[in-house]
Amino acid sequence: MGALRITLTIIYIIICIALVILVLMQEGKTAGLGAVSGAAETYWGKNKGRSMEGKLVKITTGLAIGFMVIAIVLNLTIF
Repeated sequence: MGALRITLTIIYIIICIALVILVLMQEGKTAGLGAVSGAAETYWGKNKGRSMEGKLVKITTGLAIGFMVIAIVLNLTIF
């Protein structure tokens, strides 16, 4: 069980570092600015899921879910 805990801890640390890097790479979201400037009607607004920003959001979401799952598993008393 000790080897599993060490492996999960290493994966957890890697996910933490990746999350910090991905969040810093993402653009800031300004509330209401897109609606005022008409940015929602642009090509990038319609295809945001296919853009680099959209991919970063999806990867960040996946890593955040992995972060939470591993945090819960590491806090179980079965180790």
